[in-house]
Amino acid sequence: MAVDWLGFGYAAAIIFGGFLGYKKKGSLMSLIAGLFFGGISAYGAFKVSVDPGDIWTSLAASAALAVVMGMRFKKSGKIMPAGIMTGLSLLMVVRLLIF
Repeated sequence: MAVDWLGFGYAAAIIFGGFLGYKKKGSLMSLIAGLFFGGISAYGAFKVSVDPGDIWTSLAASAALAVVMGMRFKKSGKIMPAGIMTGLSLLMVVRLLIF
């Protein structure tokens, strides 16, 4: 069983970003969204670790986050956090589809 380290790292980045949004701005929604999407991404990384062909959970979570954060980035124009999370999510989508 090969561990999907990139998937787990992506999930950790999402959770950490949600926690930072809560600590810096007091945004409870950032914390909830970070835990929700990070948890789904971690579960998806676990599923990819067990069966490398089972990408659908990770793909759905990263695609949804790419769309949501992409819309926030387009609206705000801020690189941090919307632009970075959009970029990471798009990279994750490409990685899942190619490999």
